[in-house]
Amino acid sequence: MNAVSPSRAGWALVLPLVAFIVIAFLAPIATMLLRSVHDPEIADLMPRTRQTLARWDGIGVPQMATEAVTADLREASATNQIGRLAQRLNRERNGLRVLIDVTARHLEREPDTKLSRIDPGWSDPALWQILARVTSPWTGQHLLNALDLTVTPDGAMVRQEEARRLYVDLFLRTAWVAALVTLICALLGYPYAYAYAMAAAGPSLRALLLFLVLLPFWTSLLVRATAWIVLLQRRGVINEGLLAAGLIGETGRLDLIYNMTGTIIVMVHVLLPFFVLPLYSVMAGLPTSYVRASASLGAHPVRTFARVYLPLTYPGVAAGGLLVFILSLGYYVTPALVGGRTGQLISNQIAFHMQRSLNWGLAAALGTLLLLAVLLLALTLPRLAERGGLRA
Repeated sequence: MNAVSPSRAGWALVLPLVAFIVIAFLAPIATMLLRSVHDPEIADLMPRTRQTLARWDGIGVPQMATEAVTADLREASATNQIGRLAQRLNRERNGLRVLIDVTARHLEREPDTKLSRIDPGWSDPALWQILARVTSPWTGQHLLNALDLTVTPDGAMVRQEEARRLYVDLFLRTAWVAALVTLICALLGYPYAYAYAMAAAGPSLRALLLFLVLLPFWTSLLVRATAWIVLLQRRGVINEGLLAAGLIGETGRLDLIYNMTGTIIVMVHVLLPFFVLPLYSVMAGLPTSYVRASASLGAHPVRTFARVYLPLTYPGVAAGGLLVFILSLGYYVTPALVGGRTGQLISNQIAFHMQRSLNWGLAAALGTLLLLAVLLLALTLPRLAERGGLRA
């Protein structure tokens, strides 16, 4: 009997993992990328309008398309899809939901009435330009909306009106929060990892330090967030302790929860181990001979740390910082629980469009931009570290 080659046996062992990655990771990402530019909902509800406007030159009111719109609206009413169509079109311009509803009800009573007689809005060339754009199954409008941009009827790309500019500020806020959380984790985590790596009191101290850094992994994220709510609320443990110590008055209670402050505090607590562990793995592998050589040459301990030890740990700082920053960009649970109205990040807006507004195209576009930002960071920072961009 022929023996199975080692390469085939290896592939057989790897195939279940590859299948899991494709089904649970790559396929959802591919679906998200597709949804950000492919939106056939209106095209499916208005097939005659799509075919007619595909041949329109974009000038004036296309009289040839009025009959197609009339037929599509009558069919949508007969199949109880008119509400879905009106709601979807209203995302493109406020007021279209009322226009579609009124027109559909009038056509049910008088099927042969011209659209311009039902409502003067059908005589607006800008409306037909919108229909020509949204009836195409392929669109870049979701990506433009995610960048607070839009296309005018004459084809110019401009910023959204001020009341609808939301997502660029959210992206910037998310990046700022991720950078701040990463900086705080570095300031808190580096001394901790250094004490852990350089602990000279024996295995007992090392075991205690390792237990403290791993403890958050053994506790549910929901439990930790709830515990922080108890600690940080206006009548929580921290405010009551400060009040009992006489440091604050009854009217001077601190607002530490349901705002950006609470989001940052809880995110630092959750993500700190992700900075400490990669940094410690680098510190534990550093040869101590360099530090001893610097000391033997008469260098002050502070100078030895700054010029010898600290540069050697930059790869660990870069790895931990990159991990914390990327995780912070996509954080959802913590801002949702403790962020309140002012502590929300871009991930919360993506969840809103997925679960409540059902604008999956916009949610996919926001997710695509966030994914591109993460990929850019993941590909750029390691290269900078290799080329010395993160070294002293």
